[in-house]
Amino acid sequence: MYWTLELASYLEDAPWPATKDELIDFAMRTGAPLEVVENLQQIEDDQETLDTIEDIWPDYPSKEDFFFNEDEY
Repeated sequence: MYWTLELASYLEDAPWPATKDELIDFAMRTGAPLEVVENLQQIEDDQETLDTIEDIWPDYPSKEDFFFNEDEY
């Protein structure tokens, strides 16, 4: 399983919190690439809900990871 910013971006509007099956359904309905669905299928299926993308990809970059000052614009 591998994630990139592009692949993870397909889950930004997902209905969080969600189960693995709900995320797979969302990805398929929204036309996400096959790699997103395959990555979601590789998550351990223990029927727990996932609260954010960080539960799937712990290294998902947050706004603080980018050095962009919104006040300047």
